[in-house]
Amino acid sequence: MKRDRYPTLAARASAWLRRALPALLLCATAAHAAGAPLEAEFAAGLKEEGLAGAVWSEVLPDGTVRTGAAGVRDTAKQIPMQADTRVQVGSVGKVALALGVLRLISEDRLTLDTPLQQVLPELALKNPWQASDPVRIRHLLAHTSGLDNVRFWQAFSLNPAPDTPLAEAFDGGRNLLRVRARPGSRYAYSNMGYGLLGMVIEKVTGQPYERYLDAQLLQPLGMTDSTFAFVTQVSTQLSAQADPRLAMGHFEHGVAQPAVPQYLRPAAQFTTTAADMGKLAQFLMGDGKLQDKRFIDLALMGALSEPAGTDAAQAGLETGHGLALAVRDRHNVVGACHPGTAVGFRAMLCIYPEQDSAFFVAFNTDAEAADYERFNRLLLRDLELPLRAPAPHGTPAPTVENWQGVYVPSPSPMASMAWVDAVFGFTRLKWDGESLFLIPFQGEPKELEPVGGLLFRASDRSTASHVLLQEDGKHILSDGLRSYERASMLRMLVLWGSLALGAAGLLYVLLVGVWRAARRSLARGDHLFAPLLSMLALLLPAPFFYFQSYLRLGDVTIASVLLALATGALPLAMAFGLARCWRSRGTAAEAGSLAKWDWVALLAALQLLLVLAWWGLLPLRLWQL
Repeated sequence: MKRDRYPTLAARASAWLRRALPALLLCATAAHAAGAPLEAEFAAGLKEEGLAGAVWSEVLPDGTVRTGAAGVRDTAKQIPMQADTRVQVGSVGKVALALGVLRLISEDRLTLDTPLQQVLPELALKNPWQASDPVRIRHLLAHTSGLDNVRFWQAFSLNPAPDTPLAEAFDGGRNLLRVRARPGSRYAYSNMGYGLLGMVIEKVTGQPYERYLDAQLLQPLGMTDSTFAFVTQVSTQLSAQADPRLAMGHFEHGVAQPAVPQYLRPAAQFTTTAADMGKLAQFLMGDGKLQDKRFIDLALMGALSEPAGTDAAQAGLETGHGLALAVRDRHNVVGACHPGTAVGFRAMLCIYPEQDSAFFVAFNTDAEAADYERFNRLLLRDLELPLRAPAPHGTPAPTVENWQGVYVPSPSPMASMAWVDAVFGFTRLKWDGESLFLIPFQGEPKELEPVGGLLFRASDRSTASHVLLQEDGKHILSDGLRSYERASMLRMLVLWGSLALGAAGLLYVLLVGVWRAARRSLARGDHLFAPLLSMLALLLPAPFFYFQSYLRLGDVTIASVLLALATGALPLAMAFGLARCWRSRGTAAEAGSLAKWDWVALLAALQLLLVLAWWGLLPLRLWQL
């Protein structure tokens, strides 16, 4: 018999108080804060989170666009942020670029179902499903193409110029454009996909995508303060004139970082203002007309945030990504949103068409530890959007228990990091007869309540947030924006065992090797001499990386070359040490010393290094990852 979670009345009352008290305190805090100006709350939040400044806009049901600003636009000069300060919004620009593609479709110059290779036949696209499921324009827009997200060298490089041909972003080998999931079946965020859409625009229009979108999209929308062109805060040889209205980007502790050109600029290069983003939000919530003339087809406007075609959507999950926006269920409010990250910036755009409301917010600081969600809550509260009641409990399918097991991301967010995702990014799925539990290796466990069939709702969501499904006989868990595939326990045990043995072997080589060196007994002929030397060589790139901008991680530099050489030498050194063990086996000295364990440690370390090489992680060449 299943044990009751709260077997006594006292326990039930205690549990209720533990749940209710934080909510009551939150309500009291919100009620107190409601009387405070939004600007003051933003200013206090920026200070607490260590952020430089922010701009925002709110679209109200009567059509009014209300803008605001707080903090500073440059921590060094302490210049206040103004409501009309220009900011960079990273991937939020994908929404505008998607509208540009939909404009071409509305003009019958493309269709959603146009195959990518029909427009760009020169691409080295590797699609195992090409005959039945080619990559289409709709797949690129909705991030269901099955293409990888981004490579290190595409994202972290100072090599590109503002006018570098977009095709150079895909000049990275035969497997760069490998389709990893059947097109249309699963959502997998892809910056590469939007880079390709930029190339599609250029091929169809015969001009740079920036020029076309600025003239044919932004100008008609009245977004005269926005541009897809490269804009920076500092005058350089690449950009002769800096924009004095553009806020400076920052990282933690107020470290300034000017904008730099990118390989995949259609995916993340967009400069705008809060007022212009209010205009964009208004259009997104409209019927696709400008001055009573059709600008974008009504059917396409309806599909902006409507997940369609994926296995999760067909299984009944309403959350997911449409042609431009993703359905976002947060704080008991459901809308359509898109986040963005640029060099030194963070941004969020959310629209709520049912309430004719929207908000946009951008920060000129990209800090990993900051709680940006608190500002989204402030804006939601200020807009007074109605809260949605949670979906009622439903009867789960009797086969739910068949989905229990260990799940790994599928496809991985980055193909080059698939081993890392499998070993460290897995989650366990457990069914206790009443609720489904997600127990990630990294992160807090999450309880999912059944809402009917194979649909489940997380406690912080108002609608179904997860679905269980089968695809080609495989058990899949999806939240509409991430998919996990159940892995065999044997495979996972092999991966974990390989890691454990390899780590133990490497630790042995390091500790015993250093101990022998300290005793001056580590001669050149010692089994551990070459392996220890190769491990210590991993320290060589460290000072070069320290003095090198992280934006050059994907470039060929002294640091990255030394790292590739050091990691490439590791398995060779371990094999060399094993060969020495083999040649000296059976001697009396070896039999009576600790060195008899050397071959075990070296073998354990070597097998892990070979596994990493098999998965493409050794040698570690950042300019190819």
